Amino acid sequence: MHKLQCDVAVIGAGPAGLAAAGRAKAAGAERVMLIDRDREPGGILQQCIHNGFGLHLFNEELTGPEYAYKFIQENFASGVEFFLNTMVLQVQPSGHIYAISKKLGMVDIAAGAVVLAMGCRERNRGAVTIPGSRPSGIFTAGTAQRFVNVEGYLPGKRIVILGSGDVGLIMARRFTWEGAKVEGVFEIMPYSNGLTRNLVQCLRNNNIPLHLSHTVTKIHGQERVQAVTVSKVDEQFHPVPGTEQVLDCDTLLLSVGLIPENELSRDANIDLDPVTGGPVVTDEMETTLPGVFACGNVVHVHDLVDNVTRESWLAGEGAARRVLGQQPGGDLITTRAGEGVRYVVPHKIHVANLAAKKTTLYLRVLEPDENVKLELLLGTKPVYSRRERVVRPAEMVSVSLSSGQITASAGEELVVRLVREGDQA
Repeated sequence: MHKLQCDVAVIGAGPAGLAAAGRAKAAGAERVMLIDRDREPGGILQQCIHNGFGLHLFNEELTGPEYAYKFIQENFASGVEFFLNTMVLQVQPSGHIYAISKKLGMVDIAAGAVVLAMGCRERNRGAVTIPGSRPSGIFTAGTAQRFVNVEGYLPGKRIVILGSGDVGLIMARRFTWEGAKVEGVFEIMPYSNGLTRNLVQCLRNNNIPLHLSHTVTKIHGQERVQAVTVSKVDEQFHPVPGTEQVLDCDTLLLSVGLIPENELSRDANIDLDPVTGGPVVTDEMETTLPGVFACGNVVHVHDLVDNVTRESWLAGEGAARRVLGQQPGGDLITTRAGEGVRYVVPHKIHVANLAAKKTTLYLRVLEPDENVKLELLLGTKPVYSRRERVVRPAEMVSVSLSSGQITASAGEELVVRLVREGDQA
């Protein structure tokens, strides 16, 4: 077995891994290795040829490959070592990583710190259980995106899309621009799960209908999809009898959610959040396994790549501090999602960091709402609040606390909640 050593090993060379590796190097880690099973770095960004990336970080609208290239350049220039065509098989508590490389064969990497940045994968037909036959012509939105944008292959000419996730909305527009007919986007929830800008730019501007509270209840066809039945659903998401409608189509696209890729985390006995499906992390993005950090969509599914980058910078810095012996002390407080909030990341915050530097919380709300107050409670004491004109589950909310804005003691709980007009504070 080939043996290697490094200060920081980053698993995954997508947007999260690229940002974490570059920042670990900049923060003082000497040897940083970036490992990915693909033959090229960049991850999902490689197939996202539409613009809109980097608007918040760089104040310009980049395509996915342009955004990735900025960080690939930075990593090469700083001396980060790329190990591509390399599949990580196991992360051990000792910091050893076992991987198999196309070039080196089996590899044992002894790392001072490890950053998990494996991203997420799409839910497929098996995850949503649609009755009917199993013909060809059923794709996840990301697979179709790769076919069209990378392979130059149009999977179909008459499309129905189930789910209003952002990739599905973007592909509705892409198929339309390629001359295909998109019959509609059907979303089981009473609200869209995509960003507002994608609803406007992808659907509204291209006259593609969005049908809320609808789902696909049957797939027709033997060799190839010939039609689907769509139905309205009630408040319990059960199809309403009598609302069935058969739509002719040759392709069904699924954009029904993403699952963080945590097989390595689970195998290493890292605690996972049952809501996000990702590792429980501190404000330094360190998991419950000391020396192992996590960032990006492997922790929780993000709305914007800019937020992935910001979070991954924290993980890179945290991993570098780990190997340099500069981690903060052990006193921690915990965070908790209160009323109206689905989850909060990070799950734990170092008391020392609250006093010394800016701390950012990321959260998602449970349902759309307007004119609400976002409130932080330390125990039962309000310590922060602000008004939000509109909140939507599809769009992450962040709260940045300046150094010293909150004074807390070890073991206290920071609750994040929404207060509606008329509710008791």
